[in-house]
Amino acid sequence: MDERIISPRRKAEEIALDSSLRPRQLSEYIGQDRIKENLSICIAAAKGRGEPLDHVLLYGPPGLGKTTLAHVIAHEMEVNITITSGPAIERPGDLAAILTNLRKGDILFIDEAHRLGHPVEEVLYPAMEEFALDIVIGKGPSARSIRLQLPPFTIIGATTRIALMTSPLRDRFGIVYRLDFYDLPAVEAIVQRSARILDIPVDRAGTRIIARRARGTPRVANRLLKRVRDYAQVRAAGTISEEVAQQALNLLEIDTLGLDDIDRKILRTIIEKFGGGPVGLETIAAALSEEADTIMDVCEPYLLQLGFLDRTPRGRIATPHAYAHLGLPYERESQQPTLF
Repeated sequence: MDERIISPRRKAEEIALDSSLRPRQLSEYIGQDRIKENLSICIAAAKGRGEPLDHVLLYGPPGLGKTTLAHVIAHEMEVNITITSGPAIERPGDLAAILTNLRKGDILFIDEAHRLGHPVEEVLYPAMEEFALDIVIGKGPSARSIRLQLPPFTIIGATTRIALMTSPLRDRFGIVYRLDFYDLPAVEAIVQRSARILDIPVDRAGTRIIARRARGTPRVANRLLKRVRDYAQVRAAGTISEEVAQQALNLLEIDTLGLDDIDRKILRTIIEKFGGGPVGLETIAAALSEEADTIMDVCEPYLLQLGFLDRTPRGRIATPHAYAHLGLPYERESQQPTLF
């Protein structure tokens, strides 16, 4: 499912593109205005005191700019940033090696922080609270523990599944922000900025078409811009107009709300196979031969935001809006009156 054009997860070939389009200052960062204002105050206060920024936790659906915001914070604080991820830190020794190479004020960015192992978290707790690293030397009765002092630093954690993070780890972040989907004007501004950087001729109407189908996600917007650019180069003399953008995105089977074939299959499966629900996530995943976690992380957040799905204790339910979007009559079996 990650091969979908509208998948919010970053692909390996997009790393260079993301770096070239990434803003470096808060003033260049588009959207998330409340978070930017609060961060600007925290950063100014920390710099004024000559202290590192408090530990920051960023959470929300993928593709909304958590990694970008971490880089912006590092640039604003005028410090270095080291990047890793929860799955990459397999042993406490791996974390110790990273921490001992940090300098005063540096930032350690941990993506997918919910996937840190328990032994690694135990090493991380004193590092975050007391800037200390407890190391056990030797084994058995002769083993002894020594404490290494670390220079003050900042950890920025990012996660799409904050509910899977342990409470002790969450509680050690002093600054916690949720990144929400971007509104249409913000996505339009992102498309325009990226088009200028990549030197892509696109008019305002073409920008609006791309932005409307980008699912409120900057990463998806930039990916769609690239694909529409390819179409325009081959079939429209290189300029992206409203008509060209519509033709390109229709060819990619991305509808007016940014739903692709997988999204529509999920909704149709709930409606046509299970009477509109409620139906469990694992059952939906089995019917589609997809991973349940992928459906929950990649597809559901946007479908929930659109009001096409409801989560209930008994499972997922397709709403009347979903029926209307697919052009289906709203006649769920579970909505029929009980006669007995």
